[in-house]
Amino acid sequence: MKQEINRHEILEKITPVIENTAVRYNLIPIEIEFIKENHRWFLRIYLYSYDHDITLDDCENVTRSLNDFLDELIPVKYYLEVSSPGLERKFKSDKEFVIFKGRRVSIKLKTPLEGETERIFKGEIIDWDDNEGLTFLRFEDGEELQIPKSNIQSAKLYID
Repeated sequence: MKQEINRHEILEKITPVIENTAVRYNLIPIEIEFIKENHRWFLRIYLYSYDHDITLDDCENVTRSLNDFLDELIPVKYYLEVSSPGLERKFKSDKEFVIFKGRRVSIKLKTPLEGETERIFKGEIIDWDDNEGLTFLRFEDGEELQIPKSNIQSAKLYID
């Protein structure tokens, strides 16, 4: 008999456990995904730290700390993957603009800003406001731009 899995309910149950465990190691889970691929369930956790690059030890510590708790909360066989977000990761949520404040990013706009022709900018996140959007320092000319949240098509970390 096939078991019905509500992945959203499972994510609601496991997210606080994952967040609390990550905090113990001074880490932030910036994305948690529970997804079925090729008839197998995967739980992927992407970690970030404000004060250091994510190491294999960080991933191992979180994995070991979570294993028993997650097995009780997830009623199916799954594969756990814990990793860093990657060097040029695409943002998946607005909270990443806050987490990555001060970092270099590449922003792609839906439409050019007034007086501009370009839709892609490289620069640094100065601030994020859920209502006002992104305050951004453009590298090209050092100009500070205000980009409405509704005009951001995509954003990703940018490495020179």
